Amino acid sequence: MNAVEVHGLHVRYDRVEALQGVDFTLPRGTALGIVGPNGSGKSTLLKAVAGLVQPSEGTVRVQGRRPRDLRPGTIGYVPQVEDIDFQFPVTVRDVVAMGRYPRLGPFQPFGAHDRSAVARAIEALDLGALAGRHISALSGGQQQRVFVARAIAQEPLLLLLDEPTTGVDAATEDSLLALVRGLVRDGLPVLMTTHDLDRAPEWFDRLIVVDHKILADGTPDAVLESGAYAGIREHTHTHGHHR
Repeated sequence: MNAVEVHGLHVRYDRVEALQGVDFTLPRGTALGIVGPNGSGKSTLLKAVAGLVQPSEGTVRVQGRRPRDLRPGTIGYVPQVEDIDFQFPVTVRDVVAMGRYPRLGPFQPFGAHDRSAVARAIEALDLGALAGRHISALSGGQQQRVFVARAIAQEPLLLLLDEPTTGVDAATEDSLLALVRGLVRDGLPVLMTTHDLDRAPEWFDRLIVVDHKILADGTPDAVLESGAYAGIREHTHTHGHHR
């Protein structure tokens, strides 16, 4: 069974059609990259898979079920950094620990397994030295690593990353790349939006080009050589960074 199956997906906001007839599958142990111009529906596609946006038509299945029917914590979703309120007075360790809360039943204490999942996630993202720091005191790249660590601490069966390398330094990007490739090797399916087309072959096993619908789907090399890719780079690099 595929980890994700999307068939005939349409998503409308009022009368604007953000996604039109999107079809794709994501097997376990595969990293699938989503590229496309700004405003092309990439973030909406991730939110639909996460169960945060309901399809207007079509179906989304994760592990064979509707996202909203899954056990909490099954999907690890890391939104774009600007979607997050940093004024909340919490430490790095607190934020990573929040990844465990969906997994806990009512009145269930935070146990040894939870603590070890948090410790492993902090170590995986190299956050040990920052664990006691307030989240608002960190750089953008450090904050991004914290939110990825929170998603990893959930022990999800699917990881969704919305442009995790935007605004991070080269060292952070390299560490995120190594982390994602390691998780994928261990069987985790990863779905990620990105603007960094140069490194797509390093990050992904498959790449889809989205502009409200899927224009291309294949290996990164094949997609980057196809005509579908041609106009996107100019479009993406000239228009700043937004939904």
